[in-house]
Amino acid sequence: MATPPGLGFQPGNMNTLRLIAHIPNFIKLYTRLFSDKRVSWLPKTVVILGIAYALLPTDAIFDYALPFGLIDDGAVAVGALWAFVKMCPRRVVAEHVEIIDQGG
Repeated sequence: MATPPGLGFQPGNMNTLRLIAHIPNFIKLYTRLFSDKRVSWLPKTVVILGIAYALLPTDAIFDYALPFGLIDDGAVAVGALWAFVKMCPRRVVAEHVEIIDQGG
């Protein structure tokens, strides 16, 4: 898979510190995509349901079953965020990534 221009990192090639350094950019990307009218309701619903699952007290593995209760919440939230970006139109994601990469 080719890296979109201006992405700033190679997927699968990031270490933990670089990933943490990009968290503000990921937050910007998610908020920009969520508010973009060119993104349909389906990806937005996926991310809302994923975050809601992580925040609700009742889920598949209860949170008092540490650490498994927290791991499943985190996995669902991360999976929902990943699916959200994958379900958005590529050109819209690339446009927002370029704007964020330029400091916007």
